[in-house]
Amino acid sequence: MKLMQPLRLGELRLANRVVMAPMTRNRADADGTPNDLMREHYMQRASAGLIISEGVWPSVTGQAYSRQPGIESAVQIAAWRRITDAVHAAGGLIVLQVMHAGRIGSRHVKPLGVPTVAPSAIRAAGKVFTDDAGMQPFDEPRALTTEEVRQIVREHRQAALNAREAGFDGVEMHGTSGYLALQFLSSGTNQRDDEYGGNAAQRARFAVECVQAMAEAIGPGRVGLRLNPGNSYNDTFDEDSAATHLELMRQTAALDLAYLHIMRAPVPTIDAFALGRQTYGVERLILNDGFDGASAEQALAEGQGAAVSFARHYVANPDLVRRLRDGVPLAPFERKTLYTAGPAGYTDYPPA
Repeated sequence: MKLMQPLRLGELRLANRVVMAPMTRNRADADGTPNDLMREHYMQRASAGLIISEGVWPSVTGQAYSRQPGIESAVQIAAWRRITDAVHAAGGLIVLQVMHAGRIGSRHVKPLGVPTVAPSAIRAAGKVFTDDAGMQPFDEPRALTTEEVRQIVREHRQAALNAREAGFDGVEMHGTSGYLALQFLSSGTNQRDDEYGGNAAQRARFAVECVQAMAEAIGPGRVGLRLNPGNSYNDTFDEDSAATHLELMRQTAALDLAYLHIMRAPVPTIDAFALGRQTYGVERLILNDGFDGASAEQALAEGQGAAVSFARHYVANPDLVRRLRDGVPLAPFERKTLYTAGPAGYTDYPPA
């Protein structure tokens, strides 16, 4: 099986091509510190060729959800170190996904006085669950000044350095799902008139500068980027998402990153995988969304990408690699426990 063959992505040497996709699970402590429950969860899944962590905020301004982990403080770094050490001891490889939420968040999630910021002062439609006040509408964001944008770029650089200090093998920038990078990229959420707004090349500047800063800090061979052309999650819209994402891919491909993690487009008019191959080639491409073992194997055999990431299947199948290799049926997951606190639906799924 090609899924079981080793692969090198930049400086990352994968034992197989089964990647654990980033999944928000909301199990950290209230202050964003990872804990022993998270350690067990990631260690159970260390047979993946590569684990990509859940989205982690680089600074508390970028926090989206209650019980979402950060990588900002010395305490958080030390706690993550216990997790990465456990994954490495089990033979695994793990990178940290850096996720700044921008306008997606609530004052009921962040500490008192921490603002919600965005490229432009445009409120996202929708609500977010908060531990303190239940479902709450997203905050009205404050538009970032140009210098504040540059400061967030520096925060991404520091997050990469912190991740390496915490023992991660690399980092991935979250560039989709309506969070800050996509807010800058999309014409519907970016109405700026400085160098970070305007045409597609300028709207891509923020993401490019963040990725470049992380690459300069820890080496491009330890940095990846996740994108999803056509994604409108969290109330994002772009007048030509395919062309805009192609511009971003062209600029970041020149940085010699380890990989592009590309999600299948949610609209039939965009072939996201083809856009990824056009810019990054096949051997730096991780494919995502809707794959099972058979379709993943077929995609690799057809040269659509170099590896495949799995999210839903990794919720309930900590031993997913063995199940795919040996043809063992996959267990279903319990949707009700995806984001609840505690071990239920998180660390209590048994191996086959």
